[in-house]
Amino acid sequence: MTDIPAARTTPAGPLALGTHDVEIDGLNQRYHVAGNGPVCLAHPGGPGIWYDYLRMPEAEKHLTMVYVEPVGTGGSDRLPSHPDGYTLDRYVRALDGLREHLSLPRVYLLGHSHGGFVAQRYAITHPDRLAGIILYASSARTGPEWAAAAGQALEKWAAQHAGDPERKSVLTAWETAASLADDEDCTRAVRGLIPFYTVGYWQDKRTWKGYLESLRCAYVRETNPDGSPGPCLIADGTGERAGALLSPLPYTRGRGLG
Repeated sequence: MTDIPAARTTPAGPLALGTHDVEIDGLNQRYHVAGNGPVCLAHPGGPGIWYDYLRMPEAEKHLTMVYVEPVGTGGSDRLPSHPDGYTLDRYVRALDGLREHLSLPRVYLLGHSHGGFVAQRYAITHPDRLAGIILYASSARTGPEWAAAAGQALEKWAAQHAGDPERKSVLTAWETAASLADDEDCTRAVRGLIPFYTVGYWQDKRTWKGYLESLRCAYVRETNPDGSPGPCLIADGTGERAGALLSPLPYTRGRGLG
């Protein structure tokens, strides 16, 4: 994988290859451009995982990939209320501001994991501004049932990997996820959960070791600035509205990582 040049926005334009900064809602938004073809904005997961894990060289052969560093991560600014206030609507506003900055009436939008929640929320609120949407290892529904299913999947995984040395670190990361307090905690937890979330890890641990060491995550919380809960609700909590509005769009659901 080639590195993205560290150039900033120049007279060549906001879609020139390289790294760019733009101010949206008074905050610096960093993004990276690579590849050729129709423009596709790519929103990473987490929330809080730095963008670079999502680089897709194969996609860059067919699309101009615009990798977003969501507010709160990497070179983008953090909210004054950090680590709180990172709601789906906040991410959607930043995405739409970036689309306007790129002077594009419609774009393709790819969301991975939590980024898929953002992409769906964008589709609900701005369906006329999308050429298509790609949900990669994401879900059209969140809530207690969704969380319970994830817990059941972890129990099944733990039983299947009883003899693996990574098993303990995965379970520890899962159990401590609710008590994260800073970027270091968040990065450690994400790295610890990769063996559970990623099928390919077990086929090539040596390669994944380097990936884990480079993975970084910012500690952000989906709560409002006043401290009130801000749950990750795509629409009304059922996913039904999301499914209805997504159905007319060109749509690909990624196979997922695990």
